[in-house]
Amino acid sequence: MTDRYFDHLGARFAKRIYDSPKGAIRLAVLQRDMQQWMPALMQADRPLRILDIGAGLGQISCWLAGLGHQLTVAEPSDVMLEAARERIDVSNPPQPVRYLQSPLQTLAAQGEQYDLVVFHAVLEWLAEPADALAQLATLLLPGGALSLAFYNRDALIYKNLVKGQFKKLRKKPLSGQGKSGLTPQQPLDPQNVKAWTEAAGLRCEGTSGVRVFYDYMPEPFCSNSSLDDLIEFELRYSQHPAYQHLGRYLHWWLRPQPSR
Repeated sequence: MTDRYFDHLGARFAKRIYDSPKGAIRLAVLQRDMQQWMPALMQADRPLRILDIGAGLGQISCWLAGLGHQLTVAEPSDVMLEAARERIDVSNPPQPVRYLQSPLQTLAAQGEQYDLVVFHAVLEWLAEPADALAQLATLLLPGGALSLAFYNRDALIYKNLVKGQFKKLRKKPLSGQGKSGLTPQQPLDPQNVKAWTEAAGLRCEGTSGVRVFYDYMPEPFCSNSSLDDLIEFELRYSQHPAYQHLGRYLHWWLRPQPSR
């Protein structure tokens, strides 16, 4: 298995994910979470140094840049990076934004460190996710944070259970097939991710689920619901202990373990 990049899939991502209710819900939950968790990183009169790795089309990057932070946008796909640049530059951010066509491995080797590293919906596309988390930890300043969102294997299993797709569950694996699909190649077991983060010297200080009910809604309820209602109730239940683990993605706020 090799890492997946998305040089030719930007338009499909925009149509099927970013411009859909799925994308709108994901963006709303991630932004709400980060608004709650980022103040712990703030210091008086100093913007955060933020690195967004695998920034895709730049939605989160654009929002962070608009808040006045010192942002570096890293994306290995030149097509996706240019789309992110266009989105961000049009918004006229108050601070200059740095753009790097680089994968995680190259960034980790450069030795720079940041107050906040954003790594959303990338881990499940990598061949060695445990190694990736170890590399991400090296990018954090001692008081920094990693905003990690990853594709939840438990939610995928549950989705197949409620649809009665038992043959599919027996076959395994539940990964996406081929090089043209948008289903992640490696859905991640949260227990494995927890073990990898701990091995990387990171502790989890906040958790949330992304799309804790929308992906399970049958038609016609799904298409007949207003986006405002969907977002309102996803935000209401995404951090509820009974429902957050059902999120199609899990969002974790990770900080370096204090030195002993």
